[in-house]
Amino acid sequence: MPPKSPRTTLTALATALKRRPFLWAAVAVATVVVVVLSLVLAGQARTGPEATAGRVLGGVAAAQEASKDRSGRYASLWLKGNDRTLFERGEEVPADGADDVRSIECGTGWLAAARVEGQVYLRSSASDTVSGDAGGVPLPDCISTEARDALLADLGNGRAFPAPAAAALAAPAKDPGYRPAYHLTPDQRWMNDPQRPFLKDGLWHYYYLYNADYPEGNGTEWFHATSTDLVHWKNEGVAIGKFRNGLGDIETGSAVVDAEGTAGFGRGAVIAVLTQQDAGVQRQSLFYSTDNGYSFKSYDGNPVMDNPGAEHWRDPRIVWDDANSQWLMLLAEGHKIGFYTSPDLKKWTYVSAFEQDGMGILECPDLFQMDVDGDPAKRTWVLAAGANGAEEGRTTGLAYWTGSFDGEAFTPEGGHQWLDDGADFYAAVTWDDPRLTDGQRKASRHAIGWMNNWAYARNLPTDGWFGAASVVRDIRLNSDGGRPALVSAPTPALRSLEGEASEVPAGNLAGGKALPVPESGAFKVDIELERPANGAGEARILLQSAGKTYATVGYDFRAGQAFVARDGDALATADTGVDGAYSQVRTAGGGSPGAASAAGSGGDTVRLAVYVDRSSVEVFADRGRQTLTSLVFPPAGAKEVRLAADGGDVTLRKGAVTPLASIR
Repeated sequence: MPPKSPRTTLTALATALKRRPFLWAAVAVATVVVVVLSLVLAGQARTGPEATAGRVLGGVAAAQEASKDRSGRYASLWLKGNDRTLFERGEEVPADGADDVRSIECGTGWLAAARVEGQVYLRSSASDTVSGDAGGVPLPDCISTEARDALLADLGNGRAFPAPAAAALAAPAKDPGYRPAYHLTPDQRWMNDPQRPFLKDGLWHYYYLYNADYPEGNGTEWFHATSTDLVHWKNEGVAIGKFRNGLGDIETGSAVVDAEGTAGFGRGAVIAVLTQQDAGVQRQSLFYSTDNGYSFKSYDGNPVMDNPGAEHWRDPRIVWDDANSQWLMLLAEGHKIGFYTSPDLKKWTYVSAFEQDGMGILECPDLFQMDVDGDPAKRTWVLAAGANGAEEGRTTGLAYWTGSFDGEAFTPEGGHQWLDDGADFYAAVTWDDPRLTDGQRKASRHAIGWMNNWAYARNLPTDGWFGAASVVRDIRLNSDGGRPALVSAPTPALRSLEGEASEVPAGNLAGGKALPVPESGAFKVDIELERPANGAGEARILLQSAGKTYATVGYDFRAGQAFVARDGDALATADTGVDGAYSQVRTAGGGSPGAASAAGSGGDTVRLAVYVDRSSVEVFADRGRQTLTSLVFPPAGAKEVRLAADGGDVTLRKGAVTPLASIR
C-alpha cells in the first residue's frame, strides 16, 4: 500500500482524539515534558563552557571595537597578568565563569582567549568564530602562530612536545667526561662570551667567542651556531675569523638585521659591530653579511670608531631606537657605560654616560624595555652589564638597574640587582622574539650566559673543549607589590628534552630519600617543600659520587634562600691551586643594595627546579625569583642523588626526577 500523506495522518489523529478525550490529556502532558526538557537542555548549552567562552569573548570583541573607536587602536588584556589596558581604553569585559582571559593586539588586529573549566577557547578580529581548536580560529595577518602559541602558554595551555628519541635519553656509548648533554659547547677548544642571537627566516643565529688555538695561542673569533628552538644547536663554523684585516682579534659586539639597509649593504643584511683589539688598543669595527650571517666581510672603512685613548673601550651593544629612528650603541668603558647614536651603523655620536663605581670593570652592557607585571602602563627600561660583586661578598655576574631612558641618557630608579646569584652566569645577553606582538615582546624575553668564571676558567678539568653556554631562560619583570625585579624560568622548549618522569614519594625528609638518577647524567629534579611551622631547617639535594657528597643544592627556610655548595667536587678538592672563590657557598636572594628579599615571599610551599648536567647545575627557586648557575665536576664513582633535611623538620609535598635528552 502507498504511504498515507501527512494531512491524512493528522486528520486520523484528530478524529481519534475527539473519540478518546483522555488522549488529549496525554498528548498535552507529553508536549509540556518535551518543551520543558528542550528549555532545560537549551539553558545548559547556554551556560556550558563554550557558551560562557563565547559570551566572554564577545565582550572582548565589543571592548576592542570601543578601544579602536576611542583611541584609534586595539588594546591588550590579561586578567591574571595585571594588564587592564583594554578596560582603560575600551570598556570592562564581564568575565564571570572564566578562569582567565588574555588578549593581544598587533595594530591592525587582535586575538583573544578565555580559559573556562580548564578548556581554552579563542576568537580573533578576523572572524566571529569561537573555538577550542587553536587551528580553527583565523588569525589576523599581523599575528603569527608563534604569538598565538605564546598566548595559549600564558593561559596554561602550553605547546605539547613529542617524546625525545630513546637514544638521546640513554647513557652514552663511551664516557663523555664532563661534556654536557643538553648545554651548547664547542666541538673542540675554547668558547666564552655569547653574542645576542637574531632570527632570520625562521632560524636563530647565535655566535660565541671562540679560540681554535687554545691553550697554545691567543685571540678569539666569532663561531656560528644555529637553532630552530633555542634548545637544539648546530655548530656551523667560524663566521668572522681573527687576524684578517690588520686590526687584531675579534671580540664581543652585536649582530643586527639591518631591515632597511641603513648601512648601505642592502635590506636585510646582517651587520656586526664588534671590538677588535691590537697591541692592547680596543677599537670598534663593522663586518657585514649578505648570506644570512654565515660569513662576513670586513668593512673597508674600519675601524668605524677609533679609540680616544681609553684603556677599556669595548663590547658594543647595538639596539634600534624605534622612538627616535636611530641606532643606539652601549659601550663598556671601564667604570661607565657610554651611549652613542648613529643613523647608519658607521658614524657614531657620543650622547651620555652611565657611571657606576664599586663594581669593577663593567662589560657586555645591555638595554631593553619590559612591562612590569606584564602591564604596558608600567613599561620601564632595564640597563644591564657584567660586573664584579666582590664588595658585596659575591663573584662576577649580570647586574641590572631599572629606570628611564630619554633617547640619550639612562636614569636609574634605585640601586642594582643581580639576575643570577650563582658563580657561573656571566657576559649574558638578552633578546626577544620578533614574531610576537609588541606587548608580548615587552612582557618576556630570552637570556643566555657564559657558564664560567674568569677566576678559574683556565683551570677546568675538561678534556679538549673548554666552556659552555647556559640553557636559555625566559625573564619577566615582576614587582609583587614592591620593587620590580627580573624573574627567570627555563624556556618552555626545554620540555622537548624531557623523558618519562619518576615520582618521588611525599613525606618527611628525616633519614633522607634516594632519588632515581638516569645513567646519562642529565636530568631535572622538581620538588615542592612545605614551609616548616617554626620557620627553621634546610632541605638539601645531595649530589654524590661513590657515596660521598660532592655538591649540595638546598633551601634554607630561616633565611629564605636557595643555595649551592660544591666544595667537595673534583675541582675544589684538586691540588691545582684553584681560586678560593670556587669553593664558596653561593646563596640567592639579597646581597645588593635595596634589593627585595626573597624571604617571606608568601605561600606555604617552596618549589625548586634543579637542572643537572654532567658538569653543571642550574637552580630556579621560589617561582624564578632566585636562580643559581654553577659549574660542578663530580669525582669518579657511581652517581647518586639523595634528598635530606638539616636543622629542622622538613616535609616533601611532592617531587619528580625527569631524564633530559642529549642535544648532540
